[in-house]
Order: sequence, then structure tokens, then C-alpha cells
Amino acid sequence: MLKSINCGELRKEHAGQRVTLAGWVHRRRDHGGLIFFDLRDRSGLVQVVFNADVSEDAHRLASDVRSEYVVQVRGRVSERPAGLVNPNLATGEIEVYADELTILNPARTTPFPINEESEVGEAVRLKYRYLDLRRRRMQRNLMLRHRIISHIRAFLNERDFIEIETPILLKSTPEGARDFVVPSRIHPGKFYALPQSPQQMKQLLMVAGFERYYQIARCFRDEDLRADRQPEFTQLDLEMSFVESEDVRAIIEALMLSLFAAVSDKQVQTTPFPVLTYAEAMERYGIDRPDLRFGMEIVDLTDLVAESGFGVFANVAAGGGRIKAICAAGAGGYSRKQIDQLTEEAKAKGAKGLVWMKVEAEGLRSPIAKYLSEEEKNGIRERCQAQMGDLILIVADQAEVAAASLGHLRLVLGEQLGLMDPNVLACAWIIDFPLLEWNEDENRWEAVHHPFTSARDEDWPLLDSDPGAALAKAYDLVCNGTEIGGGSIRIHDQGHQSKIFAALGISPQQAQAQFGHMLEAFQYGAPPHGGIALGLDRLIAILADEASIRDVIAFPKTASATDLMLNSPSPISPQQLAELHIAVVEE
Repeated sequence: MLKSINCGELRKEHAGQRVTLAGWVHRRRDHGGLIFFDLRDRSGLVQVVFNADVSEDAHRLASDVRSEYVVQVRGRVSERPAGLVNPNLATGEIEVYADELTILNPARTTPFPINEESEVGEAVRLKYRYLDLRRRRMQRNLMLRHRIISHIRAFLNERDFIEIETPILLKSTPEGARDFVVPSRIHPGKFYALPQSPQQMKQLLMVAGFERYYQIARCFRDEDLRADRQPEFTQLDLEMSFVESEDVRAIIEALMLSLFAAVSDKQVQTTPFPVLTYAEAMERYGIDRPDLRFGMEIVDLTDLVAESGFGVFANVAAGGGRIKAICAAGAGGYSRKQIDQLTEEAKAKGAKGLVWMKVEAEGLRSPIAKYLSEEEKNGIRERCQAQMGDLILIVADQAEVAAASLGHLRLVLGEQLGLMDPNVLACAWIIDFPLLEWNEDENRWEAVHHPFTSARDEDWPLLDSDPGAALAKAYDLVCNGTEIGGGSIRIHDQGHQSKIFAALGISPQQAQAQFGHMLEAFQYGAPPHGGIALGLDRLIAILADEASIRDVIAFPKTASATDLMLNSPSPISPQQLAELHIAVVEE
């Protein structure tokens, strides 16, 4: 080894020992007869002193060194003089007096500072990702990622789960998102697909009798990106045999609580995790992944104002729509400009407008107050549990639009009013999702989760009469307004699987061509089974206080799915194209 100890491991008890260190020069300060380095490796920093009286050669060479040079230092550990201890540094009680210095590799001036957390454009960070990863924040994030994944493995191994790898080259099957496809040179004109998830493989592992499987799985989806999406991502993939929904949720909840305690100082808001139905979440929060760190729930005012003198309310109610509201505590002082901005936010989610009411000593002040009776105004205030100084916001529209726009405003206000405590983890389970949803563009039913999700036992007959009313044995885990996991009890018999395929408009011939392996496997004694997939990138981002999953992934893609460091995707040679029997058609 080129070093005898790591920089960040040195402590007061090492005083007097001779050590060999190696790392990067984090900072350099030249005081003439004394030159100071902060030497950095993955473990942390230590101060190194070059004194011309101790070693003239080392001092002379140190004067040529600059930030990010890779060096080796030999010297003696010494306690810092009284008054010069650095309490902000783990090694702050000692320093190393160097008598030998070797420059292992010089460094050019970096395109951005490594030794400070200055703002750097993301494009530059990603182009020089290997330098960005040297910075303290990114090192901390990736070491946290390592600790989280290690904890997950240890937790599941102790509970009789088996880690099994599944193939990366699979068959392209319709599962929701677009597949990344890989041409086969050996089989011209045929393609593999990269797995959107190991869904089918893990179900087949249950048929194979392994009963408890997990995998830290790489998954690939060719879809439009945003802060919490990447074309390739990592999930904890888990499947269990002979279980009900509650069993899967129990093991994951125990895992989450164990993990949070091990790697985070954040406080879990409620245990056991609350369980909300999909319908309840949409009614109360306007979204199926509610942020429960704060209240401000949506309330329904329709029955109070259905016959109101305010025509908009009366007309919407008569047309089968809903009048809904949220109450922002303490926001009664919002200016007209701020309320106009909230109105634009509501319109962006489909609302035609936004009604506001401020609770003041004289009563409710609002542009529509004169159209409402005292009974109606008192009813609104009481239903919203509004107090002096609060702001009531109302949307009158179709139920879905009212819920979506107020759900969005709730999150906007939650951020503006500082209600989203970053030190709190508010987790919840969302259950009883619709099994199917209607695709207007394609005029057919689609699976809300995937085509292997089981309907609730009592809802199977609805597939013949009212498919949209059937609910699934599905469950999502949400944390601080982010979906971090989703799973379900799976279909394990051929009859029910064929019934789902029929509802989705997949003919028996198509089902056999695309999923014949699954249908055949179900004929050989498939056990009841279910599982879940947790998005590790999203979970790690929450625990690392990062807004984007790109900041917890070593080498992510940009929002346009490009790799600026490797300059990919990129063309391939005509020879490669010919070998793959592919022709590129110019637009």
C-alpha cells in the first residue's frame, strides 16, 4: 500500500507515530517558512505541515504543489498547539509534520472548485462527473447509498430471503413504458428488450419454489424524464409466496423503520404507517401520493352551496360537478398578486378559476361574499375549520379537476408556508387502486399497474359487467409526497390471467405469443404470491435531502437522456450496423 493509514482516521492517540498518507491536495496555504496542505482521501481531511527546518527538500517540493495534485506524504503525527485545534474537523486535534513528499500525479486546474460547495451548472457537473464525485456532497451521497443497500441486503438475508439475479436481455412484452431494445447479431431481425423490471422473472421464481426472493435490480424504461426518473434506475425487487397484501406490507414497513433508524436522523412521523384507500387519498389530498407532513386537507362544500346565489357554484353542482376547498392557515395576509399566482397554478391543472376567501374579524372577505348567505358563509368557515387570518381557496369543477387543482395548490402552499419539514418522514400505504383504466386515445382498457396484478377476490365478476369498478390487490408506499414503492398480489392461475388479458383486448393468440411462458408456468402448480419494488434512487434522494435522483446516482443521464461525459448515445460504425442487419433511415 502507498499509505499506512487513511487521512480521516488520524486522532490524538496517533500523536508521535510516523505515518504514510496518500490522497488529493484539498487546499494549500503558503506562509513562507511553513506550507500547509489539507490532504484528502475518501475518509476525510488531515492537515499536513511542511517546515523548511524539518525537511528543506519536502518544503521546496510542496511550494510547487497545487489543488488536486495526488501526493504521498510521510511524516510524524503531532498534537496541535493549544488554541489551534479545529473543532469542525474530525482530525482537528492533530496535524502531520511531513519530512517526505512525493508527487504521484499533478493536476490541471479543475473546471470548478472541488474544495467548496459552490453552485455549478448541471451540464458542467455531468460532463466532468468524475470531478463532481470528488466533492464532499457527492461522496456523502454515494456512501449513504452504499450503507442503505448494504442494510437492505443484511435485513432481508436475516429473514430467509434469497438474492437471485435475473437476465438483462429479455423478451419485449407490453408492460406500460417503452422498452429499450437490443438487436441480435446471431438472429437477424430479432431483438432482445432490456427489463423494465424483473416482474415476470420473479413470478417464475415463485413458481420455481424459492418462496422469498429479492434483488437489487437494474431496470430500463425508454420514457420522458424528470427529476425522479432516469432511463436506467435501481430498485429493490422482492417477491414472496403464500402471502396476502398485509404480509408484504409488514415486511417492507419493518425494513423501512429499521433502515431509517440505521442511516438517518430524520423522525418517522407515524407508526404503524397510515393506510389510505386510493379513493380516500384522492378525496382528501387530490393525489394518490399525498404528502402527510402537514394537513390542509381538501373538503367538499357542494351540499352547502349547491343552491347558492353565486351562479358558478349552482351551475357546477347542477351539472354533477363538485365545489371543493382547502384552508391555508395563516395565509390570510396573501396579496392579490400572490393569489393571482395561485390562480394560475390552479388553471395549470385544469381549473377554470379560483375563488378566495379571507377570514377577518368582520367575517369572510371575498369577491363573491355578496352572493352568499350568512348561513352559507358560516357553513363554509365551519366545514373548513377556518380561523382568523386564514385563507380559503375554492375550485368548482368536475370532481377530478377540483381534486387535482386543489391537490396541487396544497403542495404549493405547503412549500410556501414552510410546512414540509425536511427532518420528518411521513410514510403511508395507498391501497385498493382501480385495476383498469380507460385509454381514450386507443379506445381500450389498460392495466393501472401491470397485467399480472390480481383483482380483489370479490371484484373478478366486475370484469364482465363494469371493468372500471374493479379494484386491485395493489399497494403503493409513499413518503413525503413521493411514491417510493409499488406492488401487488399477483395472479397465479391461468384462468384469471386469461380473463385480464381479455379485458385488456389481448387475444388468446397474442397472449400466447407474448406471455405463453407465464400461462404455461401457471399450469404447473404456481403458488399464491405477491411482491413489491422500491425505487432506491428516490428513497436515497429523500434521505440525502436531494431534490433530484441524479444527485444520488454515480453516472446519471441528463433530462434529455444523454451522457455528457461519454457523449452518448452516439452513432456506431457502418460495419457494426451491417453485422446487426440494421439500416439507419435519415429523417
